[in-house]
Amino acid sequence: MKANIQLVDKVCFRATSETGHEIMMDGPPEHGGENRGARPMETLLIGMGGCASFDVVYILRKRRLAVTDCVAELEAERAATDPKVFVKIHLHFKVSGEGLTDQAVGKAVQLSAEKYCSASIMLGKTAQITHSFEIVS
Repeated sequence: MKANIQLVDKVCFRATSETGHEIMMDGPPEHGGENRGARPMETLLIGMGGCASFDVVYILRKRRLAVTDCVAELEAERAATDPKVFVKIHLHFKVSGEGLTDQAVGKAVQLSAEKYCSASIMLGKTAQITHSFEIVS
């Protein structure tokens, strides 16, 4: 996997993935940023949420369950001193679809957390990660 991060100006960067997709990242105003993109640590949290959401939907659909929506809400806490790593992350899934059960969704969330989500497992080396879910009709 490869990526390219290029300075646009000040502390704004354009990230380009190996597949050609772009993300703008910008620093906070107190460090010269102009709010033209997400903060780099925000993109890390977003990436974890995307990775886990992909897993949950994929696992449920593989079990032939009709998932119509999945929203992951993440809340993170960072260390007070440098390096300001994530120390706590909570992921809450809101899943909609046909025939979903607490058992099926709970198992999908557990498999993502413990086996499949590379981002969660990696961030779990520094952060206490917790999960919850609800089935939304």
